[in-house]
Amino acid sequence: MNKLFSGKTAIITGASSGIGRAAALALARSGAAVVIHARRKERLDELASEIIANGGKALSVTGDAGVQADIDALLDCALAWNDGGCKYDIVVVNAGRGLAGGVLSSDESQWEKLYQINVFGAAHLMRRAAQYLVKRQIGDIVAISSVVGRNISPFSGFYGSSKFAVSAIAEGLRREVCSHGVRISVVMPGIVVSEFQGVAGYTEENFGKGVAQFGKLLEPQAIADGIHWLLTLPPHVNVNEIMIRPTGQSYP
Repeated sequence: MNKLFSGKTAIITGASSGIGRAAALALARSGAAVVIHARRKERLDELASEIIANGGKALSVTGDAGVQADIDALLDCALAWNDGGCKYDIVVVNAGRGLAGGVLSSDESQWEKLYQINVFGAAHLMRRAAQYLVKRQIGDIVAISSVVGRNISPFSGFYGSSKFAVSAIAEGLRREVCSHGVRISVVMPGIVVSEFQGVAGYTEENFGKGVAQFGKLLEPQAIADGIHWLLTLPPHVNVNEIMIRPTGQSYP
């Protein structure tokens, strides 16, 4: 096993599938002890078992990343975990959900739920993690945004607004903590094939046909590789933003 992150502990939310799962595996393969978080306990336990079977260290913590008490409990568990050294060094703020449609066409009854996890939950996790890492004078927070948080699409306008907020919060936080040795990075994925589309309400009609022109789409591993890379840079180098698209994706 590559020991590049040996001695470090990483927290990853939304780790039961997709980008979160791929990121947890990538960091664990490089020696990090990983604290994985999501609502689906069975999925988390399976992932933890896979990491441990391959010689890594993993702690699964079940909870809702949109609930402040659950986020606080996650961070407390990380600090109490002996295999993680009773600390954490990396926080990947990944948990979130999508919502098909623009401001006119999206399901308005889902707006508050979307913002609760994508914005308020993410902001609370970034705030709490930054408070701790500033005391340590070192560490990384990686926030997963989206290309539609930069290039707002009429087909996912309300979801895009939540990711616009994530990017803004992360950049504001970076300016607060950079003098304390804490790095803040925003990763903006393009179209990644995962369970995300089904949960968001995308179908062949409102999604599949439109993106077919882009050719081969991304797998979660492509985003995990980007996260892994930016964390390997020297401590004085902070990649603030990266956008990772399928080569053929012209829009958004």
